[in-house]
Amino acid sequence: MGIGGPVHVIGATGRSGLALCHALTARGCAIVPIVRSLPRWRESGMAVPARMADLAHGTAALRAALADATSIVLTAHARHLPAVVAAAPLSAGIVALGSTRIFTRWPDSHARGVMAGARAFARSGHRGVLLHPSMIYGARGEDNVQRLAALMRRLPVLPLPGGGQARIQPIWQGDVTRALIAALGRKWEGAHELVIAGGEQVTYRDFTRRVALAAGLHPRPAVPVPGRLLMLLARLPVPGLPRIRPAEVRRLMEDKIFDIVPMRAQLGLDPTPLAVGLAHTFGGTD
Repeated sequence: MGIGGPVHVIGATGRSGLALCHALTARGCAIVPIVRSLPRWRESGMAVPARMADLAHGTAALRAALADATSIVLTAHARHLPAVVAAAPLSAGIVALGSTRIFTRWPDSHARGVMAGARAFARSGHRGVLLHPSMIYGARGEDNVQRLAALMRRLPVLPLPGGGQARIQPIWQGDVTRALIAALGRKWEGAHELVIAGGEQVTYRDFTRRVALAAGLHPRPAVPVPGRLLMLLARLPVPGLPRIRPAEVRRLMEDKIFDIVPMRAQLGLDPTPLAVGLAHTFGGTD
């Protein structure tokens, strides 16, 4: 695809979108942020004019915002891919973020939205790639490891389904940004899909231990609790504790392990070690 002209970034005020905008401008690349809230974009502190388009309200504004686009990145939810491919010039290359949640045994509205976006992209005639990241951690304002650390600050033990033995493969936000930039620089023929994930497979129990150490906490013992019981308890908000949704509990009951050989081969991306990514996350560095 190549990063020749400006990169139109849809969802530029989101976590991945804003991180990408910062990284592209640091590299001297021109960007065209496309947002649904201009005041929120101004709050980001970036001195780049943005264009406004609300993805939930038709494609007219989006078509106008993308009229001169040659390279487009969708960092908003992939359920908006049908609107993007309908509004984008056919000559424009597209890189989008999906989710490995499409591989779950229990697809929810999030997963079904990604699936619908993938189908629309595949038959769109556009060239580019839909990247499916595993659990992302380390973004500014993210609520994965930060919420877990907040929970461990308040609880002496961690109730986990199956004792937290399910395996995960989290990816650091910095690597997601690197993957997006690498995908922009690649010449794609047709529409592709590609999983991006971290390089380490760890049990969720071990992940909580590593998060605790990175956050300056003592690791909390994991207490095995039946998943169904935890899902019922998750429906009852507890004052002072971060909210954990039943669907999140259920996802802790399945392995989320992926082959990253294609990612390495096609994007040249060597994932950041988990310890390093967590150190960046809690150390406040990018």
